[in-house]
Amino acid sequence: MSKKYPIISVTGSSGAGTSTVKDTFDQIFRREGSKAVTIEGDAFHRFNRAEMRAELARRGDAGDETFSHFSYEANELVELERVFREYGETGKGRTRRYVHDEQEAERCGVPPGEFTAWAPFDDQSDLLFYEGLHGSVVNDEVNLPKFADLKVGVVPVINLEWTQKIHRDRAMRGYSTEAVTDTILRRMHDYVHCICPQFTETDINFQRVPVVDTSNPFIARWIPTPDESLVVIRFKNPRGIDFPYLTSMISGSWMSRANSIVIPGNKQDLAMQLILTPLIERLVANARKLRN
Repeated sequence: MSKKYPIISVTGSSGAGTSTVKDTFDQIFRREGSKAVTIEGDAFHRFNRAEMRAELARRGDAGDETFSHFSYEANELVELERVFREYGETGKGRTRRYVHDEQEAERCGVPPGEFTAWAPFDDQSDLLFYEGLHGSVVNDEVNLPKFADLKVGVVPVINLEWTQKIHRDRAMRGYSTEAVTDTILRRMHDYVHCICPQFTETDINFQRVPVVDTSNPFIARWIPTPDESLVVIRFKNPRGIDFPYLTSMISGSWMSRANSIVIPGNKQDLAMQLILTPLIERLVANARKLRN
C-alpha cells in the first residue's frame, strides 16, 4: 500500500464483467482529472498461446487435467507483485499486452496469441489500475493485496458468469459451446482454489444475481440483462460508508446485512460512481499532497 502512488486492483474471473467495470473507472478518472496507468492481468500470463497449448498437452499427458490460465503457475505473479511494489515506491514500472485477436494485432503490430514487448509506464501518473484474474492473490510466493490501496471484486453468481463467458467466447473468439465448456471444466479446480479466495481480500465486491432462470447456462440463448438482475454490494469494512445516503440515491435499493446493500442491476454504474468517486478522489488528493 502506498500513499504517494496508490494502486487500485479489480479482480474477476473470465466472463465476470471486469471490462465493463473498467469502463466505469475510466469515466471516474476522466471526470476527476486523474491520470491512471492501466495494466491487464493477461499481460502477466507465463505462456503465449502456442506455448500454453504445448504446456496443456504436456500436463495432460502427465495426468493433470486442471492446469489453466487460472493456475498460479500459469502466470508471472512474482513479476506482478514486483510491478505493484515498484509503482507504489516510485510511481514507475512496466507492462506489456497480450494480443487476443486480429483487431488487437492490427493495433499492436503483434500476431494474435503473442505478447507485445515490455514498455515503461507513462510518467507523471496519479495511480495504477489493474484489471484481471489475480489482483488479490495471497499464497506462499506473493501477497498482492498488501500493495493495493483499493481492491474491488467483480463476482456474478457462477451460472451467470458461465453464461457470459460462453456468449463472449463464441461471439468474440469464435469458440464452440463445447470448447468453452471444456475450458470451464478444466478451470474448476483453480476457480475454487485460486480465484474464489481472493474475494475475502477485496474491499468491495459487486455480485450480480439474475432474477431469471439460468439453471442451464450452457444452452442459454441470451445473457440476462441488467433489468433482469440485482447486484449485491458487500463492503469488507463498512465504516465510513453512508448507507442511508446510498439507499436514498439509488431507488429500489435496500440493506441486506450490516455491510451489504442490494440494488437493481441497472443501477450498478450509478452505485459505482457514488461509492468509488469519493474513494478515488481521496486517494489521488492525498497522493498529490505527499508528492508535492
